[in-house]
Amino acid sequence: MLIKLAALFIILPLAELALLVYIGTLIGVSGTIIIVLATGMTGAILARYQGTATMNRVRRDMAQGIIPAADMLQGALIFAGGVMLLTPGLITDAFGFALLLPWSRRWLTLWLRRVLEKQVQNGRATYWRIR
Repeated sequence: MLIKLAALFIILPLAELALLVYIGTLIGVSGTIIIVLATGMTGAILARYQGTATMNRVRRDMAQGIIPAADMLQGALIFAGGVMLLTPGLITDAFGFALLLPWSRRWLTLWLRRVLEKQVQNGRATYWRIR
């Protein structure tokens, strides 16, 4: 776990910085800044659109008495994608856009579900069923 946190907080920012410097040498500082700003604005717009659509589905399901667990996970992934896109850097932008695209988000949701089911089966995670 410590290695994963070190990668997240030390290695990833260094890789982001190295990539931004490299891109800056290729297209210039102003081009690099424009790319970072454009991805941030595009991500904010896309996150708002996807988030609003997901919240509407959550409200609809709750009004019908259905627990919207899958849509709530989708909402969390949309939020994470939006945060990644607002973070300056091209690596986090790529992951952020992947989280905002519905088909990749569905794939990630299925993968997370399988991982969580395996952890529950192995006894490394527990869950509570509300009836």
